[in-house]
Amino acid sequence: MVALAEELFSLKGRVAFVSGASSGLGLHLAGTLARAGASVVLAARRVDKVSAAAAELTAQGHRAHAVALDVTRSETIPAAFDAAEEACGKPVDVLLNNAGIVYASKFLQQEEAEVSRILDTNFKGAFLVAQETARRMAKIKQGSIINVASTAGLRAAGMMSSYAAAKAGLIHLTKIMALELAGRGIRVNVICPGNFETDMHDLFVSSGMDKTVLERIPQRRFGKPQDLDGVTLLLASDAGRYMTGAVIAVDGGQSLSWM
Repeated sequence: MVALAEELFSLKGRVAFVSGASSGLGLHLAGTLARAGASVVLAARRVDKVSAAAAELTAQGHRAHAVALDVTRSETIPAAFDAAEEACGKPVDVLLNNAGIVYASKFLQQEEAEVSRILDTNFKGAFLVAQETARRMAKIKQGSIINVASTAGLRAAGMMSSYAAAKAGLIHLTKIMALELAGRGIRVNVICPGNFETDMHDLFVSSGMDKTVLERIPQRRFGKPQDLDGVTLLLASDAGRYMTGAVIAVDGGQSLSWM
């Protein structure tokens, strides 16, 4: 059974592209995909960070490369995928569409510049990265796109209007992509993490919101990056081959809370 499970969740021979891979969930999950056997391409604006991470994974015996990507600058997206294909010698067939930023402020106080920054990164940037990936996957008639949204896109939460709206848009976009791309051999699913202990979480700690949030999580703990390993491997591998259009919350039950 162990051998069967390893084979089912194996990513050997796959090329996985991870956006927003310089820190947090993206950095951790790039390592998870590499350890499952994929050739991993770490992409982010902070090239020094992803280069160091790729070098570390390579030193551990994995196949990893770093490319520059700024999802708010559309011209960098095709260039990043060209670089990924050149480095790996084959097209990307797994995308972890993870780049994102957070902004918390009451609706009436949300500033236009910050709203634009959130929407450009968390929705438009994710849209364009997914679109570029899908165009390339359509040529090889296979692929798995995993969008990373948030439980903020599933439920109303104060202070998060622009962020939640962008993530809700990404969730709905996932469903439309899944519908349109299934005939091209491309699966599209979305993971909705709750509150995880990453650098983004520091915003909640510094503002004192963390204690209130924790009270609304039935498991009474924040998520750790490794809590996303299983669902990521499920969606990236043949273990999830009949899954498309799925919306999966990984939040310790937070989205079920009545508080």
